[in-house]
Amino acid sequence: MYDFEFEKPGSIAEAVAALSGEDAQALGGGQTLIPTLKQRLNAPGKLVSLTGIAEMRGVCVGDGGEVIIGGATPHAVVAAGAGAYPALAALAGQIGDPAVRNRGTIGGSLANNDPAACYPAAALGSGAVIVTNAREIAADDYFQGMFTTALEEGEIITEVRFPVPQAAHYEKFVQPASRFALTGVFVARFADGVRVAVTGASEEGVFRWTDAEAALSETFAPEAIDGLNVAAEGMIGDLHGTPDYRAHLVKVITKRAVKAAQ
Repeated sequence: MYDFEFEKPGSIAEAVAALSGEDAQALGGGQTLIPTLKQRLNAPGKLVSLTGIAEMRGVCVGDGGEVIIGGATPHAVVAAGAGAYPALAALAGQIGDPAVRNRGTIGGSLANNDPAACYPAAALGSGAVIVTNAREIAADDYFQGMFTTALEEGEIITEVRFPVPQAAHYEKFVQPASRFALTGVFVARFADGVRVAVTGASEEGVFRWTDAEAALSETFAPEAIDGLNVAAEGMIGDLHGTPDYRAHLVKVITKRAVKAAQ
């Protein structure tokens, strides 16, 4: 570790002001940032903790029935409080271990956009809206590649709004050491069609499997995608699995998710 300034603002306005300084970085639960600081892979001059901002914590249901989650809300709170969206609550309850779930935040996860994280699949699969201190960003526009998002310098996620589908399920093939998704699929059926979001498989990060969406919008059943396949090109290849293996997993996990959502 090394010397740095630390601020813990009590409001969004104070946080934005603190982040406007040179070399300042937002700190959520620290599940990704703190290890990188210890390894000296990241060296901000100032950390601005968002965990003390009451208006960025908690889960509620909006006037339109959407589930609204504050950006600084820990995973464990989402798991316990998002009962209006059972698939989302269940996803939050599968993240990491109890220590991670009690410290990590939804805003931190989405801002980091790890290619194997669970929340990006939920946000993209639900067609969520990511709300920042400056604007609202549709999930389809927010995710822009591995560890890359539409967030600008100093912009923070204040809340995330999840439309609640008619049926949904998140199926995750767990990497047992990290608890990240070796491959994870979030399937959500809405009145106007089905969304399928895949995490943990692609070098580009979370993505929508549009061919499966079209087939499942016609017939919401596992066998609807029997004739489809995912190309191995662009899939992650590492000691846990080859690109071909992950491409195969996408189809298998999607079928399981659809079956569980029915």
